Amino acid sequence: MAPVDVTVELKADPSTVFAYLLDIPRTPEWVTICRAVLSVDPGTPVPGWKCKQRYVLRGAPFVVNWKLDVLETDRHISWSGRGPARSKASIQQDLTPLPGGGTSLRYRNEFAAPGGLLGAVASKALVGDTPEQEAISSLDRLATLIDGS
Repeated sequence: MAPVDVTVELKADPSTVFAYLLDIPRTPEWVTICRAVLSVDPGTPVPGWKCKQRYVLRGAPFVVNWKLDVLETDRHISWSGRGPARSKASIQQDLTPLPGGGTSLRYRNEFAAPGGLLGAVASKALVGDTPEQEAISSLDRLATLIDGS
């Protein structure tokens, strides 16, 4: 599946946005395909920290086990995920302060379907451009949650 790469500008400062992104129990409030957080490691997020979430995409439920790989306070978050049938995913979230205040949030997501080229072709046929549309909708929800706009 093609990588998703979308950006949103938020009124909140990077530290506020960063805190929302790491408040994993609140993920279903803004990630449109996330239905539940099944588990979260205790304590403050640090590299190696894990969580498990249930998603639904085009009516198909699935679970992803996420591991926090990189954490740069108020700047960058990187996750790697394992899904069904040995599928893999990654999420990169980059925060940049805006000159007049606020934050630019760049969200990148890649998904590798199992089955090599055949799996990738089947995945593209099944989901089309839905992941990018869902990412845009999710970031719009995040903006509403954080900014009230």
